[in-house]
Amino acid sequence: MRCPSCGSLDTQVKDSRPTEDSAAIRRRRVCLTCGFRFTTFERVQLRELVVIKRNGRRAPFDRDKLIRSLQIALRKRPVDPERVERMVSKIVRELESQGETEVSSETIGEAVMAQLRELDDVAYVRFASVYRNFREPKDFETVLGELSGEEAVADAGTEKVPETAPEQK
Repeated sequence: MRCPSCGSLDTQVKDSRPTEDSAAIRRRRVCLTCGFRFTTFERVQLRELVVIKRNGRRAPFDRDKLIRSLQIALRKRPVDPERVERMVSKIVRELESQGETEVSSETIGEAVMAQLRELDDVAYVRFASVYRNFREPKDFETVLGELSGEEAVADAGTEKVPETAPEQK
C-alpha cells in the first residue's frame, strides 16, 4: 500500500479489525520510510462494475463518488455516517449481485433514491432534485406529494368539479 504522505511502498499493517457491519476490514498502517500513520479498508468485490452514463460513455464504478454525492444530499442532516456507509455497501452489493458487469447510471440513481427515501426525506428530495433535473417548483411538489402519499401537494384542499357531458342536439 502506497503511503499517502511520501508515496513510499514500504508500509506495515499495525492493526486489523472488522468494521461494525463486518462488510470490510479496517487496517491501521504505518509508513516505514516517514512514520506516517493511516487507515485503509479492505472490502469484498464480486465484480468490476462499469457505469454506462446517460450520454453513452462508460466509466469505472467509483464507490467514493457515490459516497460524495450522498454526503452532499445529507449535508447538515442528523444521519450517522455509519448508516451512510452501510447504505452504500447495500447499494454496491445490490448492483454487484445483479450479475451484470455494466450498470446504467439510471439503475444506480434509482437504487440510491430507494435507499435515501428510507433514510431521510430531506436528503431524498435534495438528491431527486439533481438526479431528476428539477426545473420548476411543480417538480418539487410532485416528489413531496409522493412522500406524503398524496397525488400532489398542489391538489391538496382543492375541490374537483365533476365534468358534465355536453348537451346533445
